[in-house]
Amino acid sequence: MRPKGAVREIGPVSEGTDEPTRLLERHDLVTTGGRYLLVYGDLRGRAPTEEDPAADPSRLHKRYDRLTAAWVAVSPARNVRPHASLDARCPLCPGGPELPFSYEAAVFENRFPALRAEPPEVVDDPRVARSVGRCEVVLYTEHHGGSIATLTPVEMANVVAVWQDRSAELWSDPRHRFVMIFENRGDAVGATLSHPHGQIYAFDHLPPFIVARAAATAAHRERGDGCLGCVVVAEDATSDRTVFQDPSFVVGVPFAARWPYEVHVRARRHGLRRLTDLRPTEQRELAAVLRRIVLRYDGLYGFELPYMMVVLEAPADEPDWHLAIEFYPPHRTERLTKVRASVETATGLFINDTLPELSAARLAGIQVPALEPESRPARVVHR
Repeated sequence: MRPKGAVREIGPVSEGTDEPTRLLERHDLVTTGGRYLLVYGDLRGRAPTEEDPAADPSRLHKRYDRLTAAWVAVSPARNVRPHASLDARCPLCPGGPELPFSYEAAVFENRFPALRAEPPEVVDDPRVARSVGRCEVVLYTEHHGGSIATLTPVEMANVVAVWQDRSAELWSDPRHRFVMIFENRGDAVGATLSHPHGQIYAFDHLPPFIVARAAATAAHRERGDGCLGCVVVAEDATSDRTVFQDPSFVVGVPFAARWPYEVHVRARRHGLRRLTDLRPTEQRELAAVLRRIVLRYDGLYGFELPYMMVVLEAPADEPDWHLAIEFYPPHRTERLTKVRASVETATGLFINDTLPELSAARLAGIQVPALEPESRPARVVHR
């Protein structure tokens, strides 16, 4: 199903916060295989007239684990997705199988999904269900090398604007209960391609960890303790776990960090629940904050530190949820990585080998080059 193409400006603007904004046009294309391809910025070509076949979706489904009351997605076709060590060409570079032309930023429907808008029917078994949702790939730039740390201010502003655009559209689908933008960087976290990119999953149910967070937030309010998000922001901003902060976001190692150099970016403003709530100033600051974090990671051991990054937006009916972007790098030393071994995998009790306060101090002490500010946040328009 092709995404809607109506003209829409992304991101509400409150009085007194408007700034000159660079418009980023979105072009909606459809491949010969029926997958949608969204090109942002100048349109420099046409959708592929011939494309590699998508994965066979016939065995895609999810299974309910009654012992944990949680769903497990099953997608055997993901085993044949491209891998940098096996494929001579990068499928995400211009001229590759996904985009045959140059581009500024782009999004396409994942050829090897765990969730689909129209998944196959499943057997008549209450423990089995259709894997309804979406899986998208977000291309940050056409350039193969680099990362968020090396994107120009304009490129990073484009990425945030694209995230806002896709977030708004995916959350608007009533079948989607949760939408998560994420990035896996490096072999250590299972990334199969090194081209700068991320992904988006839209779920038809709330995943277990999101259920737990929502329950904790609601319980805090019910006890009469107010907004838990506001409390955490205030604590992090005045703690010795702070890495750095700006007027819109607090960046720090969480009090109960699970990963050795885990970092959370949390919105200060109550009411900034999703990416589409970003004011232009906040949008610009978020782009700069993310680049500064990855620059610090790369300076930690002198190489591009692998990490998992997730954007955690508010589920419906969660007024106390503050927009957060969380980073989970597995390295605990230059050569050793944290492994979720028996206890952690079986029980969910993480064991952190590092002290969060020391991790924060080390990250805060890393010198990063001055970043050129992007004075014009990007805003997407549909044609």
